Amino acid sequence: MAAFRRVLRPIAATGRAYGRAFTAVVSEGDPRAAVFPRKHQADPPKPQQGNVQWVFLGCPGVGKGTYASRLSHLLGVPHIATGDLVRDELAQSGPLAHQLEGIVNQGKLVPDGIIMSLLSQRLENGQARGESGFILDGFPRTIKQAEILEGVTEIDLVINLKLREDVLVAKCLGRRICGQCGGNFNVASINIEGENGTPGIYMAPLLPPPHCASKLITRADDTEEVVKERLRIYNYMSRPVEDFYRARGKLLEFHLPGGIPESWPKLLEVLNLEDHDDKQSAAA
Repeated sequence: MAAFRRVLRPIAATGRAYGRAFTAVVSEGDPRAAVFPRKHQADPPKPQQGNVQWVFLGCPGVGKGTYASRLSHLLGVPHIATGDLVRDELAQSGPLAHQLEGIVNQGKLVPDGIIMSLLSQRLENGQARGESGFILDGFPRTIKQAEILEGVTEIDLVINLKLREDVLVAKCLGRRICGQCGGNFNVASINIEGENGTPGIYMAPLLPPPHCASKLITRADDTEEVVKERLRIYNYMSRPVEDFYRARGKLLEFHLPGGIPESWPKLLEVLNLEDHDDKQSAAA
């Protein structure tokens, strides 16, 4: 844990106030959860660029990496995905690769000790490069991990992305990677009509450009059996982490209303952020 103590900083007072500003924020029109009382509550302070320590929670395949990456670019902080750290270790045949291979292929959660080792090394390397702040994606996944993290730093905000399970499974089974450039795509076309007061949801496929179309591959762990096992394990082990941060007033729950075009502007709105590049591209 020494590396964590050297790398992770205590947050500023404004960060703590920002974290306390949220309890349960969801997409508009979702009757199953609380609504953010904008008219009765002052807007939260704008996050300072390069000075946030955020966590993204959510089931496998919900889109944590997509939205964490966008916010990383917008705020100028590194996006650290523990899933990517594991895959990099496997690809580079690192010292933990043999142990990780069986765990990943069976859809099991990677043990705390391995995750802590990989994350500690990543943070230490980032400090050497002058990085400030972070957005963690896929960590913490257990109460034990959350307690370890809390013992060395305060987290400003925990963004918990929500999406119904049938959509999650379809999204995971539609994921594709270009074997040449490494680009991520999704061939699933999701269009579920609303019924009995539950809103519908539409997610267009994210198709590859022509030069990548013939080079698409599927991740070995993206089978229906493995995907459902990952969701089962997540629900059993990681849901208590939501309660951990909810009790501390740092949990922002956001029900994705659709794909990126529908969800990104609403997420920025509740975070009190603006994406000027996104506005310019939309106006072009």
